[in-house]
Amino acid sequence: MKERFNLFLNKVKNLIGKSAWAKIVFIVLGISSTIWFLVRVIPKPQRATYPCMRAAAPIMSTFVIWLLTLSGSVFAFNKAKNHFRKARYIYAVSFFAIAVACSFLFVANKTEDAKGSTVDAISVMSNSPIGVEHGIFPGRVVWVFDPKVATWDGTNKYWWDEKSTSQTEADKMFENVLKSLTGKPTQAMAWEALFKNFNKEKKNLTSGYNVNQKIAVKINQNNTLRHADTTGLNATPQLVYALIKSLTKEAGVPQKNITIFDASRFICDNIFIKCHKDFPDVVFVDNEGGEGRVKSTYIDNAIPYSIDNGKLATGLARCAVEADYIINMALLKGHIGQGVTLCGKNFYGATSIDHNWRKNAHDNFEQDRQGKDKYMTFTDFLGHKDLGGKTLLFMIDGFYGARSQDGPPLIKDKWRMTPFNNRWCSSLFASQDGVAVDAVGIDFLRAEWPDLPDIAYTEKYLVEAALADNPPSKTVYDPERDGTRLKSLGVMEHWNNATEKKYSRNLGKNYGIELVYVPVNSK
Repeated sequence: MKERFNLFLNKVKNLIGKSAWAKIVFIVLGISSTIWFLVRVIPKPQRATYPCMRAAAPIMSTFVIWLLTLSGSVFAFNKAKNHFRKARYIYAVSFFAIAVACSFLFVANKTEDAKGSTVDAISVMSNSPIGVEHGIFPGRVVWVFDPKVATWDGTNKYWWDEKSTSQTEADKMFENVLKSLTGKPTQAMAWEALFKNFNKEKKNLTSGYNVNQKIAVKINQNNTLRHADTTGLNATPQLVYALIKSLTKEAGVPQKNITIFDASRFICDNIFIKCHKDFPDVVFVDNEGGEGRVKSTYIDNAIPYSIDNGKLATGLARCAVEADYIINMALLKGHIGQGVTLCGKNFYGATSIDHNWRKNAHDNFEQDRQGKDKYMTFTDFLGHKDLGGKTLLFMIDGFYGARSQDGPPLIKDKWRMTPFNNRWCSSLFASQDGVAVDAVGIDFLRAEWPDLPDIAYTEKYLVEAALADNPPSKTVYDPERDGTRLKSLGVMEHWNNATEKKYSRNLGKNYGIELVYVPVNSK
């Protein structure tokens, strides 16, 4: 028995000894990453959210697991060998079993895999932009912060009550977004600039908006089960109202040519009644219809996807397909499975998903847990001609913001990072670049809540989108399957850190994201 045991031990040692050079490189990287991480993070835990720390963390954790399993297997094998010599077979077998388990864990924890995940983790570092920017000011993302817009303290049932969420401030924020995004002094001039820039870039036309064209606004009503009001965090009624007001009074869009929709959910009374009262000809489309809303219909097989995408619905809401322009009004929230729910995921609600949406299985929303490159559905959404390809304006409603996709905003989850300082996020983000605005949203969510479920590698769909003509996954992105491969859909990078929040263009470079901060009533 001793001879057999020694023979097995030698085989294990030989197995551990393979790929010696890879092991040496891995050990050096592991030790240096662990020391660097601990030296940087222990004095200031917030640094754990920095992109460089997030890049070091996978190497450190893989190295620690590797070290523990190696030392555990060696220790257990020695203990087992000693007990065999002393004929203490029960102890010997127990330690032998522990040693075998540790050995298998050690072998499974391949250094080659660790090296691969490291490359994935640092593929988009701070201020290292990829892709092609879009917009009047390429790559510009406007961030308006106004703490007076969101003052809910939990005493009122509804966070969106007029006493808690200010229409006056919402109007002011939306006006600032338009003017800062375009550099124009008035809303009317800003809308004209947006339409002309879009038509020139997408249609090679010099004209702006004409009164026969339709605009569909995709809002996020994910926390709804009926038309009756809910406490869940959905689209802010005051922001929807501000948008309609600006489109009709400043851009000159006829009410009848504006559709507010979420084809997968319900347009609640808090939005419908508030907006319909002053804008009676605006169309509201949802999954159910009735009570003044129009029931969504669909164009079959409008989005066949670039690859087989499971049972995910391939129809698109008719109001989106027939629109001349789309406005994407997403929410600033974390989301289990996808890490975040921003503009990319917001388009899911434009598909022909069943009333019982859980029947619509999909394979490619979630990023790979190990950071491996793969086809991403959200990239198809951002590139499809009737979704991202038709989007005039990408917005992220961060009036409250939340760490979870479900339920209402929570008082305990008020934002702590600067400049929020234990207040609500009270922010509105907007861009002509759908990749850039989601990149900024991810940085904010990750910095505020670094422990969000599935936040690791959540930007993978943006990396694919930024490099859509030659993505890391090698997917041929052609969401209409008409033989036309997507080009870069925007620019992707991370900011320098959560304190300064500076992107490449903020640092004087002529390429990348530019975050324009507009504080309103910030004191």
